[in-house]
Amino acid sequence: MTGRAILVTGSSRGIGRAVATRFARAGDRVAIHHRDSAALAGELAAALPGSGHVVVRADLADPTAVRAMVDEAAQRLGGLDVLVNNAGVFGPTDRPHPIFGTGYEQWLANWRATFDVNLFGAANASWAAAQHMRERGGRIINVSSRGAFRGEPDQPAYGASKAALNSMAQSLAVALAPYGIGVACVAPGFVETDMTNEHLKSPRGDAIRAQSPFGRVARPEEIASAVHWLASAEAEWASGTIIDLNGASYLRT
Repeated sequence: MTGRAILVTGSSRGIGRAVATRFARAGDRVAIHHRDSAALAGELAAALPGSGHVVVRADLADPTAVRAMVDEAAQRLGGLDVLVNNAGVFGPTDRPHPIFGTGYEQWLANWRATFDVNLFGAANASWAAAQHMRERGGRIINVSSRGAFRGEPDQPAYGASKAALNSMAQSLAVALAPYGIGVACVAPGFVETDMTNEHLKSPRGDAIRAQSPFGRVARPEEIASAVHWLASAEAEWASGTIIDLNGASYLRT
């Protein structure tokens, strides 16, 4: 088989779709993961350049399903070289839950649902993927968020889950380096996708775009380019890195 074997979670739309497309254009074979968007995933698989692409399904909140999905992707692709933990919940799925104004039961539900996908789903996928990479090396790239650093007062579970994702990546970067497996993160600000569409509508959208001195939000392809580089052979020394991709809208020290 030619090219590398790539698994991108949440790749039927948005950032994940752009990431899958970027790898396919480079000649890689991609496993497109979705939870409940089979039609979109199938359309993308058929539209990607190259051949050998597959579609896999799992609810990332289900640990058994995650392991089975990763194993299926590896089996159908002939191994696994790169895992991109892109899938996450935000917006309509992760409803606003400020500490004042949110009932206790809803508070519990939001934290549980968000961490089940954003952290535990990524952790479980990483464990499963590492089993396939142990003898061949590879890359695990996490899509984090600016919110991990600046805080998300209306959606604290989201910000906390992404901060934990960064910490997990750095722990795994140390643990997996002896096996030739690099682990890193990208941390975007707002990106123009269907996930953020409601947030970007005027008049709030104008304020969001004004957060960056460029006067806009990111394009999915810009995030995909950074992910693709981190997954390359040249980026091994970037293992443990968290790359900010927020157009200077938030500067951390």
